[in-house]
Amino acid sequence: MARYTGPKSKIARKFGEAIFGDDKSFEKKNYPPGQHGNNRRRGKKSEYSVQLMEKQKAKYTYGILEKQFRNLFQTAKRKEGVAGEILLQLCESRLDNVVYRMGISPTRSGARQLVSHRHITVNGELVNIPSYSLKAGDVVGVREKSKSLQSIQDSLTASSAVYEWISWNSEKKEGTYVTIPERMQIPENIKEQLIVELYSK
Repeated sequence: MARYTGPKSKIARKFGEAIFGDDKSFEKKNYPPGQHGNNRRRGKKSEYSVQLMEKQKAKYTYGILEKQFRNLFQTAKRKEGVAGEILLQLCESRLDNVVYRMGISPTRSGARQLVSHRHITVNGELVNIPSYSLKAGDVVGVREKSKSLQSIQDSLTASSAVYEWISWNSEKKEGTYVTIPERMQIPENIKEQLIVELYSK
């Protein structure tokens, strides 16, 4: 699947947040990129510009390209409930995101690679589609042959994040996507209502 492979620190500086995780370069230069950097005076952004930036931030955060992201929004809009919240829940339900949340990989891009390279199982079956949508109760695990991979062991050792909607069994190296998270449980700093307004124009 096509995905963004450009400079991540530059994108993080654009949004003023380390949206790809720990970033030493961003910490040193946490102001917008450009020739005049921190000194440039920026005028008030238009409503459209603010909405567009929020959509871009969400796309980069979850590693989803425009067509797929728009499709997720259309799916969210058809479901009963608040479209913006459902959109984020759909993003959180992606297999690559859950692999990342479980600590199997320190980044979403790394999690995507693990899934693509057939290191991950869902309910005991190999799944190599990063966008695979999980349902509550699905069990995500590391394939038996891949449990000894150093990168996975290092990531699990370093991982300390705990999420209420995910359980993890360190001995089996598998976890359960217990339930769909509520909006207040999702830690991402995304104003999803702005995205809904943008797509609804």
